[in-house]
Amino acid sequence: MKTDKHIDAQLVEAFQSGNKEAFAVLVKRWHLKFCKKAFWLVKDADVAKDIAQDSWQTILAKIETLQDANSFGAWASRIVYSKSLDVLRIKSSEQFKQEAYAKEQNSMAEEDVEHTALKSKLVKAIQDLPEQQKLVIKLFYLEEYTLKEISKTMDISEGTAKSRLFYAREKLKTILKKQSDHY
Repeated sequence: MKTDKHIDAQLVEAFQSGNKEAFAVLVKRWHLKFCKKAFWLVKDADVAKDIAQDSWQTILAKIETLQDANSFGAWASRIVYSKSLDVLRIKSSEQFKQEAYAKEQNSMAEEDVEHTALKSKLVKAIQDLPEQQKLVIKLFYLEEYTLKEISKTMDISEGTAKSRLFYAREKLKTILKKQSDHY
């Protein structure tokens, strides 16, 4: 149907005067236009229909406050436009959150892979240590013994325990460096 401001103004005034059928005629005249306007913005037919429906609820709630009945088309179109932008903002925000979550998950997965690879290299490097150094490393890092406790457990002086730990660390550095040079 042809949109005519004069007809729309008469329908708005009739509705404001209590003629509820006038609103149904406005809906028939404008609903498809609202759907098309919303679709043009959001590019999703179902979402556009929802926006148009939501816009009609707002129009119904506020039409009594419309002072210039001749401006119904522009006034109602602004409501559709605003609701469409709200949907786009929400969609954009959700998409941003989903992308951030996906990046975080990928990053965590990569860190897990790197951590697992490093742990595997470290375990292999520890296996290459001499038995006494291997034992000191395990007691110090895995069992969390102090140097004093290691010296008592292994029946060696605290200085020897400290020395073995130092040389074990140095040997691990060398082994890990060789492993990384091969990759």
